[in-house]
Amino acid sequence: MSISTTEITSTSIASDNPIHQRLLYAYVKACDFVSGDLLEIGCGEGRGIEWLLPNIQSYTAIDRNEHVIASLRQKFPQITLIQNSVPPFSGIENDKFDSLVTFQVIEHVEDDKLFMDEVHRVLKPGGMAIISTPNLRMSLTRNPWHVREYTKEELMKLAERKFSNITLMGVYGSTRMNEYHERNRESVKKFTRFDIFNLQYRLPRNLLKVPYDILNRVNRNKIQSGDNDLVTAITTDDFHLKPADDNCFDFFIILKK
Repeated sequence: MSISTTEITSTSIASDNPIHQRLLYAYVKACDFVSGDLLEIGCGEGRGIEWLLPNIQSYTAIDRNEHVIASLRQKFPQITLIQNSVPPFSGIENDKFDSLVTFQVIEHVEDDKLFMDEVHRVLKPGGMAIISTPNLRMSLTRNPWHVREYTKEELMKLAERKFSNITLMGVYGSTRMNEYHERNRESVKKFTRFDIFNLQYRLPRNLLKVPYDILNRVNRNKIQSGDNDLVTAITTDDFHLKPADDNCFDFFIILKK
C-alpha cells in the first residue's frame, strides 16, 4: 500500500521530488558509513533499502505500518522485517548490530530519551548509528506530524545522554535547492499571515494534520506549476554534508558506541 501524504513523500508525485531527494540523500551518504549487520528503525516504504543492501551483510528493518511491511516482504525477501511501534525496540537483543540508521523518525517519537537509549542498547561495542532529523531553525511552520523538532544544541544534549563519540553534521542544499526552499518559504508566508492568533502553535497537533497536509500539497503543486524544471531537476547531487549550524535543512548525527 502506497502512502502519499506530504509528510511521507511519494516518488510518483512530481511536486514531492525536492523533499524526496532530500530524504533519499541521507541513505546515499549512509553508504559511506554502514557495514556488517544493519538495523533500520522506521524504514517506511523502503526508500533506501536498495542503496544500503550492497554495503552490509544483513538487513533488519522495523516499521509500525503493517501494509508497508507486507509489501516490503514481497519485494525484499532477503531482509528481516518487523512490524512494531518503537520505542522500545522489542525483540531486539542487546549488542546485536554493527550499524543502525533511522532517518526522519525521532521527531515523531513521544519518548525520545528511551528511543536514544534503545539505539545505544542494540549496537555492538564499536557500532555506529546515524540519525537524521529536521533542523527546527529551518522549519517554515509548525509540522503537526512531529512531536517536536530540535535545535543542534537540543539534539546534542539528547545524544550525550548515552554517547560520547558524536559527530554532528548538517544536510545543506545547492543553489537551486536553496531557491526552491525560499520559494516555499514565501508561499508558506502567504498562508500563515492569516493565522493572526498563532493557532498553529496553540491547537492540538491532531486537529492540524489534515489542514496542514492539504495546504502543504497545494503549496508544493503551486511551486511546481510555477517552475516545473526547478522542481523536477533536483537530485541527491543537490545536497552535501558539512558540520552543522543553524542553517542546515536536516541534522545528520553519527554516534559511535
